[in-house]
Amino acid sequence: MIKKILRLGFPILIAQLGMIVVGFADTKMVGLYSTEALASASFVNNLFTTAIMVCMGFGYGLTPLVGALFTQRRLGDIGGMVRTALILNVALAVAVTLVMVVVYFNVERMGQPEQLIPLIKPYMLLYILGILPIALFNVFAQWSFGITNTSLPMWITLGANALNILGNWVLIYGNWGFPELGLQGAGISTLISRWLCPVVLITIFFTARRFREYSRGFVHGRLMKRQVGQINRTSWPVSLQMFFETSCFSLSGVMAGWIGAIELASFQILMVVGTMGFCIYASMANAVSVLVANAAGLNDQRLMRRTAFTGYAIILVMAVVACFFFIFCAKPIIHQFTEDEAVLTVAVSLIIPLALYQVADATQITFANALRGTANVLPMIWIAFVSYVIVGLPVTYIIAFPLEMGIYGIILSFSVSLFLAAVLFLYYFMRTTSRPLLSSPH
Repeated sequence: MIKKILRLGFPILIAQLGMIVVGFADTKMVGLYSTEALASASFVNNLFTTAIMVCMGFGYGLTPLVGALFTQRRLGDIGGMVRTALILNVALAVAVTLVMVVVYFNVERMGQPEQLIPLIKPYMLLYILGILPIALFNVFAQWSFGITNTSLPMWITLGANALNILGNWVLIYGNWGFPELGLQGAGISTLISRWLCPVVLITIFFTARRFREYSRGFVHGRLMKRQVGQINRTSWPVSLQMFFETSCFSLSGVMAGWIGAIELASFQILMVVGTMGFCIYASMANAVSVLVANAAGLNDQRLMRRTAFTGYAIILVMAVVACFFFIFCAKPIIHQFTEDEAVLTVAVSLIIPLALYQVADATQITFANALRGTANVLPMIWIAFVSYVIVGLPVTYIIAFPLEMGIYGIILSFSVSLFLAAVLFLYYFMRTTSRPLLSSPH
């Protein structure tokens, strides 16, 4: 089982590491350009994390459906399922884009430092244009994960990431005769790489001979109420779960902006560093979700549990390693992003609370994905709502402001919401796998 998880998870891990490298490169290049650019990027990145994760979470609901059908060798039905999922995901992405347009016209009312607004608004427009390609790529990536081909999205993501880093170097600083665009150059480079990913993956889906049965099922498939219902049942709970979770972190970034530009820039650095751990855990957790979905297709409760806990052991080891890495390498890591001594001092002081929430984060993402693999995802909505909205946001505000712990309190508060979510996801996964599943895709 360990080998299966590592075999599926390793390509996802490599792709996630590629995304981490891009996040590091973006933050480093923008941070070295100016502290104002770094603070502006922090606000926009955190604001759009929620919008992007809503779309990605909706796409994640496709994985257990494809995984169960793949176990049953119903390849044509998978193509039809992907077609239906694509229609629904595009509709959601368009709706989210319109919401973010409304946010764009009201950004001045969000309490951010006035000197950052001229940088924030053009950067936001570039992010708005990048929502749709993320949704497109995610649908076909989840199809690929569901058929246990995790390497294909990996190679596409790595290629796009390399292009993004090169584009940053060219457009932020004005190399090779291009104009020096600063933060907007980073946004243009990111937008180009985001559109490249779905174009390449969709082309392969329709032209590769080994995927012919899937593409044929896609072309000849019909929009059926049954498939729409199945995708909505597995997708909306995951999407809302990720909405509540990322909203907590995004609004925490807004609170950091209330404190000041230095704190907002420091928050951005800590989020990039923390993403290093999250993405590594998420890669193996995605593999767990695929294998749990395969076991769910066979209605094998023991195999589902064995898969989840084997994956958790792997992820827990990763979390412990990440804690030590963050603690003992804090200053060299943070120094990569800024030469501003004020930002460096604040960011280094936040490493301990960052390390504290790693185990809780590893636990919640493991069992959230395991629960997603069972397709019993409805509990994920209220778990996330209680953990991150009812408990998480008030705790963040109270620790940061009434208790006067400031930015340190914001990062410290993440341990509370993540630990609560971890316990609840574990409980519902155990409850779900204690009895035969009620249904599977037909």
